[in-house]
Amino acid sequence: MTGGWEAGAADAARDGTAGAPGAGAAGGGRRRAPLLVVGDALLDRDLTGHAERLAPDAPVPVVADCGQRVRPGGAALAAYLAARDGHDVTLVTGLGDDPAGRELRRLLEPWLTLIPLPLTGPLSEKTRVLAQGRPVVRLDRGDGRVREATDQARRAIRRAPSVLVSDYGRGAADALRDVLAERPPLVWDPHPQGCPPVPGTRLVSPSEKEAYALSGESGAPDGDLRGAARGAAALVRHWRVAAVAVTLGARGALLSYGEHPLLVPAPTAHAGDPCGAGDRFAATAAGLLADGALVGEAVEGAVAAASDFVGAGGAAALACEEVQSPAADGDPDDPLALAARVRAAHGTVVAAGGCFDLLHAGHVGLLQAARRLGDCLVVCVNSDASVRRRKGEGRPVNPLADRVRVLRALACVDAVAVFDEDTPERLLAELRPQVWVKGGDYAGAELPEATLLEEWGGQAVLLPYLDGRSSTTLMARAASVRR
Repeated sequence: MTGGWEAGAADAARDGTAGAPGAGAAGGGRRRAPLLVVGDALLDRDLTGHAERLAPDAPVPVVADCGQRVRPGGAALAAYLAARDGHDVTLVTGLGDDPAGRELRRLLEPWLTLIPLPLTGPLSEKTRVLAQGRPVVRLDRGDGRVREATDQARRAIRRAPSVLVSDYGRGAADALRDVLAERPPLVWDPHPQGCPPVPGTRLVSPSEKEAYALSGESGAPDGDLRGAARGAAALVRHWRVAAVAVTLGARGALLSYGEHPLLVPAPTAHAGDPCGAGDRFAATAAGLLADGALVGEAVEGAVAAASDFVGAGGAAALACEEVQSPAADGDPDDPLALAARVRAAHGTVVAAGGCFDLLHAGHVGLLQAARRLGDCLVVCVNSDASVRRRKGEGRPVNPLADRVRVLRALACVDAVAVFDEDTPERLLAELRPQVWVKGGDYAGAELPEATLLEEWGGQAVLLPYLDGRSSTTLMARAASVRR
């Protein structure tokens, strides 16, 4: 894979001439730049259940009916997210033949190229126990550290036009530090127990807590921007790097080149699970820099991506079957199979319905909100004949194939199902979602599906549309412009 990377791409990535930030798989069809990730992979596991009582022998919650979900963690999560963004990704990481290592290979190999480094022990695993979606305790095991570099890893780094270091303090960056110093990475996501970034790194992305620990600032991070700015400036000078972006959670990020920092606010503050947000930030920033963005543009894009990531449920939202290979057993576009897999993993299936004739901001907002209610979203869309019966002749404006294609292109939509009847009861009886979502222009009495969902313990809910957005309004506006 790395042999096909051309020197011209590296030159463009360094001087910022490779194109507009974010251009790529979703921007005009151009392939996004390849990316090599060096770092420490983890295997993350969530045990999710319900806690309604305390144990009789200790004042601790009893978490019952736990479902298990497994996902890539650490550098493996950053690499996986970059691959999902459309980059051709190679991951250089410590990986053995222990059960956790084999499970991580299974999750990653369909998405990216793995170059393993030998470990001294089993792969690190982090298991969270959650009740009602909130962590109760975390269990860590596995103390494997990278034992040494390999010639294959060194060659890959020397050939790579763009490198992201995702350091989790388990030796990968240390073992390859000499070759990383030959050609400094675009982004280095540091760890207090890891090694410092090599001089010349373009962007370093510590969290606020990490910035305090690494810079030696006194006290503890308490949301003081002045302290974060001092720490970032000190790190720029101490590490001799081009820029430091201190991630501030819901407040965004503070970008420093050594003085006069720039605050990049988050577009939306989310109170969701922040697990994995730092990896989302680093992967996005590295990808945008590889595609030719300036540092400020990359940080702005990374803040927005991390905010959306948290709003969509964080790393836990990746933990159902969508992490599996797109070529895994079963049709990935089969909504019934998807719903069955999510239910089997003790996840929540959400369904939303409508004609979605002219997709507009109101539709998108509704679907994004619906996706945050569970672990997958199936959109139930009326067939052309069904739309005509509901809306009259001349509708739909867009035929079914086009409407389905546009819906499937939305990141918040996991699958699309079509029904030919006037209402989707038959389809819902097959999908059996736990949550059924309709736009707020429906009254409760107009939801015949609500009674059906009660049969399997589901719930119908209304979500508000954005005011003034509708397909009918768009058509009227277009007609008036023609006149």
